[in-house]
Amino acid sequence: MSLRSTAKRWTYLVHRWLGIGGCLLMVLWFVSGMVMLFIGYPKLAPGERLAALPTLADARGWQALSVLPDAVRQEPERIVLTTLRGEPAYVVRSGANMGAWSALTGQALPPVSAQLAEVSAAQFAGGPAFVGAMPLDEDRWTHSRGLDSHRPLYRVGVGGAQPGDVYVSSRTGEVVLDAPRLQQRWNYVGAWLHWLYFLRMQSVDPVWTWTVIVLSALCTVAAISGVVVGIWRWRFRGQYRSGSKTPYQEPWMRWHHLIGLLASAFVFTWIFSGLMSMNPLGVFSSSRASLDVARYQGEVPADAGVIAQPAALLAAVHTPQFAPVEIQWRRIGGDLFAVVLDGNADSRVVTERDGALQVSTAFGADWLQGRVEAMSDARLRRFTLLQAPDAYFYPRAAEAMNGAAVRRFPVAVADFDDAEATRVYVDLATGDPLLTMGRRERVGRWLFSFLHSWDLPALLRQPNSRLVVLLLLSLAGVALCATATVIGYRRLRMTLRRKRHWHAPFSERSRRDLPRL
Repeated sequence: MSLRSTAKRWTYLVHRWLGIGGCLLMVLWFVSGMVMLFIGYPKLAPGERLAALPTLADARGWQALSVLPDAVRQEPERIVLTTLRGEPAYVVRSGANMGAWSALTGQALPPVSAQLAEVSAAQFAGGPAFVGAMPLDEDRWTHSRGLDSHRPLYRVGVGGAQPGDVYVSSRTGEVVLDAPRLQQRWNYVGAWLHWLYFLRMQSVDPVWTWTVIVLSALCTVAAISGVVVGIWRWRFRGQYRSGSKTPYQEPWMRWHHLIGLLASAFVFTWIFSGLMSMNPLGVFSSSRASLDVARYQGEVPADAGVIAQPAALLAAVHTPQFAPVEIQWRRIGGDLFAVVLDGNADSRVVTERDGALQVSTAFGADWLQGRVEAMSDARLRRFTLLQAPDAYFYPRAAEAMNGAAVRRFPVAVADFDDAEATRVYVDLATGDPLLTMGRRERVGRWLFSFLHSWDLPALLRQPNSRLVVLLLLSLAGVALCATATVIGYRRLRMTLRRKRHWHAPFSERSRRDLPRL
């Protein structure tokens, strides 16, 4: 047998047996993917969290930032004044460490109990919280690494407009996730099934990770071999004796071939991009940390001044159209400033100059550029303002995997002339670096986000048309994999019958094989 014949035979065998092994899994992936177009995995969007917070009203008598312990104020990642357990409180985060202090007394808040978690959940949900908050480290809806600093969590059942479960931080008492019951039920045939989360035991689970990678890789090979076999079997010139372009007359085989020729390219790209979403072997992660955020933030100022006083800040920004619900203090280039947010996720930037507070809606681009340069030792090659979504920075619908990511415009775009060609998008409204991408991350964006979600800005501007196309192609994928399931079942049944036949006693086989008169 020639090398070409051997390769052809192995291509047929690989497609047959990998298809048999993976066809049902691929059906589940396509069906659950269609559900995910409408219902996403539980998450708490920033706007949703802010909308549930009460207004920060009269702040007279509230303690300033100086009430926090010196050790806490030395290297904070972020200090937030919000409402916890029904009272104003400071939440301080530094790396994985979090703590909460009362803004009324300056005392550290006691550990969060089940009863306090129920109070926080009821306030967030706007309905009753059922008694019996359950402490847990992780469950099927809380695999996100972003929740690690809040663990263990309290799961609280709530009523109200959207009954379900609310998850409360045991460190601070903040609500960090809500999972309405209807969303949970749809997720069992949506994201939870799609990502094979029934196999995932914890947020970092190498067994689950490699199981998904291996299954996706095998299904990708099955899809590639199917494309090759389908083309081989199609008569582009002439016809088979039956007068057809396809050699298959049996209906299931015929439909599998025809649908495969139409949809196999999309099936392959979706399965392959699903594999790429797992970032196998870290191929889409930059080899080194390209930006130094600590240098961007600068040193902690010795004297905070008026900007550290909540009463002064609230008086400066409060208007009939803007009712603050949270204050976030940050540093840029060693300067302390405050971002004040209302329940609609609108924001104001407050800075201090010569003892007076100045309020604006965003940072000046020229001022911010000078601070952004400190992020990297590499030369800042370009600094521009982006007024609308580009191929890398764009908003997604709430049900999308990254639907909770903040994507505001205009946004500052800084390109550095380093080995990774690093690009960072900086929010003008807060000064936060919202997205950082090197070469590898940009490649990953095309091989995963584009191929899997078709999320080009031009397509996202036509959401209904994009949705219809994705649904039709997904239905074609379901049909292709469903016909493969039937064909695979028949092949297995035939194979098992043959084995039983040849393992039967010789006398029995002889009688069975005798011609009937």
